[in-house]
Amino acid sequence: IYAISADGRILTWNPGGMTIHGYEPDEIIGQMLDILYAEDDRQKGVPSAGLGIARRTGRRDTEGWRIRKDGTTFWASDVITALHKEDGQLAGYVNIVRDITDKKAAHDAVLESERRFRLLVNGVTDYAVFMLSPEGVVTNWNSGARRIKGYAAEEIIGSHFSRFYTPEDAATGLPQRGLAAAAKDGRFEAEGWRVRKDGTRFWAHVVIDAIRDEDGTLAGFAKIT
Repeated sequence: IYAISADGRILTWNPGGMTIHGYEPDEIIGQMLDILYAEDDRQKGVPSAGLGIARRTGRRDTEGWRIRKDGTTFWASDVITALHKEDGQLAGYVNIVRDITDKKAAHDAVLESERRFRLLVNGVTDYAVFMLSPEGVVTNWNSGARRIKGYAAEEIIGSHFSRFYTPEDAATGLPQRGLAAAAKDGRFEAEGWRVRKDGTRFWAHVVIDAIRDEDGTLAGFAKIT
């Protein structure tokens, strides 16, 4: 936590600044805020732009790379708040910085895991693998689904999955019964005729798994054909 002058010069420095950035007070007080930013951000004018936003709106809240004294970087949560005198003139700013590198690493790991999973699912061509909303609306579509059923993703996402069933089965409520069984028991498995985009039929082995949130709320279904 440190104070910044109206022109962007560091005025105070607390023990947290020493711990996170590595500078002693006599090394950093009087320096421009830019010293704590990565070279690329300095060239882009990110520090002064952040102060400008705080000056106009009262506060600038962001995340980004920051620099320690030894040159190493860390991912920071950075909040700048503008301070004003009684007459409304800008007096300076208060900057609060938190090191959230571990949080970013965990977030990036989740994103990478999701990316790899999407690549894996989309690379499967022998199986139609897609998700349904709790109401049975198609929400995503893999390459196997396109090959087997004939629909491109943009043609089918947003449609109800009952269109894959024969008119006779759809009329008797078979699609809805499959979802109800999966919602009740966690899984539904069956074989039967399904219909492609061109109207031809194929004999399918179908598995529907209920997907639930951490609190047990039904989030949708995973369907493999």
